[in-house]
Amino acid sequence: MKFETLENSLLKEKLLTLVSAAGLRLFVLPKPEYKKVYAALAVNYGSIDSQFITADGRQMTVPEGIAHFLEHKMFEKPEGDVFQLFAKNGASANAYTTYNLTNYLFSCTTGFRDNLEILLNMVQEPYFTDASVQKEQGIIEQELRMYEDDPGHRVFMNLMQALYHVNPVRVDIGGTVESIRRITKEGLYDCHRTFYHPVNMALMVVGDVEAVLVASQVEANLGKRGYRQQKAVERLTPEEPPEVHQAVVHDELVISRPRLLLGFKDRTDCQGRELLKRELATSLVWRMVLGRSSPLYNQLYEEGLLDDRFSARYSSAPTYAFSVLGGETEHPEKLAEAIRAGLERVAGEGLREEDFLRCRRALIGQFLEAFNSLEFIANSFVSHYFRGTSLFDYISIMEELSLDDLNKRYMEHVYPGTTAMSILWPKGRRHV
Repeated sequence: MKFETLENSLLKEKLLTLVSAAGLRLFVLPKPEYKKVYAALAVNYGSIDSQFITADGRQMTVPEGIAHFLEHKMFEKPEGDVFQLFAKNGASANAYTTYNLTNYLFSCTTGFRDNLEILLNMVQEPYFTDASVQKEQGIIEQELRMYEDDPGHRVFMNLMQALYHVNPVRVDIGGTVESIRRITKEGLYDCHRTFYHPVNMALMVVGDVEAVLVASQVEANLGKRGYRQQKAVERLTPEEPPEVHQAVVHDELVISRPRLLLGFKDRTDCQGRELLKRELATSLVWRMVLGRSSPLYNQLYEEGLLDDRFSARYSSAPTYAFSVLGGETEHPEKLAEAIRAGLERVAGEGLREEDFLRCRRALIGQFLEAFNSLEFIANSFVSHYFRGTSLFDYISIMEELSLDDLNKRYMEHVYPGTTAMSILWPKGRRHV
């Protein structure tokens, strides 16, 4: 077995990678000084993958939320709850589903080999019954109803439905109560057969491990399963209009203060390294314009229109991209108007070189600090991998960016921008 070595001189790291005989991509980043191991086994399958072509050529549309539902069910086996197996072996395990992937993970200081075997077996050996599916439907329905009463989640989902007409990001990752009720064990098996094939998975292991031993164990586990070659999954994404679906959404909930989110819908015309470059440029723009050291942020703070929980972030993938900014405020409409006026001023003046250099240094510093976390490295790496980008390119791309790049990015995405607004009012105080 022959590893490819990917070196990053800026991070002073050596990443070892190979593709198993069954098609799984393995990444190992040895860091023996940590005396612990973090493993993330990710499946290139997220909540937006509700329409696809199966391995045997069938076109399928599955209930929204089934990827998240499947993640929950993978921990249930005939012999009991897999969480208990991890705990007996001294590991802390978890999983999560995003728009784009499902990630199963554990960390441990001892017993890594046994825990890796548990992880590999768990993800590759589905077990569903009609009774267990029905039970899980009740659990997830309660979870969805709980999120309906969460103000942060509520105002965000309202914004997604305002920004997007048909793109699946407008639907909760967990689905809806109605869609969850349509999930069957047969549908779960179909999704597992389609997406949970090694060619559609990646394993990232970081910490005190030997790459050769990890690779040997992975090959032995996958090799006994008789996988046949499978081509990449064909996903069907509906064509999304460029304009927003709805300019403003008002809603009410039992909360003490109103919440405002402004959304900026972006183009989806790049991938790979260019996708990461656009993401970093946009994040840098928002830090310069509305970060805590920016004149606009401080002006709005002094006027009492926002507090230190205000945030601005950018999310992107090959099929969607958007910025979201906002937080709690007593005067959401006034804050939205003030932000738009401030963005117009910045458009006229342009971004400043000194702000660019300072904010770029700050973001690089934050990244380097985060790289001390095994959890951050593993989870971020697999997320980037499935988007066709690389976490190891972060610093080099940051250093490539120029002030001209950011001014261009500002004018194409932020100003005037394709925007929508979501406001969540305290019950009975709407439009006050």
